[in-house]
Amino acid sequence: MSNLFWWIRQIVLISISAFFLYFGIRLLVSAYNLNDPFTFLMTFFASNFIILISAALMIGFAYRMITAYRQSRNSDA
Repeated sequence: MSNLFWWIRQIVLISISAFFLYFGIRLLVSAYNLNDPFTFLMTFFASNFIILISAALMIGFAYRMITAYRQSRNSDA
């Protein structure tokens, strides 16, 4: 039963990471509509930081799921 909860938790974490990735991309697009250069720079770098962290977490969670799936498949065979 705890194995099922682990998979559900990983899927939830990937979903949260995907939401923040989408949010970062939307923030990056909206940064180009700003007129103040200082506000543009702060929003631009903040959005890139959000995109970087959320993409790295999403890749890490997916990699963890893939390795767990491969290990479970090899142990069953």
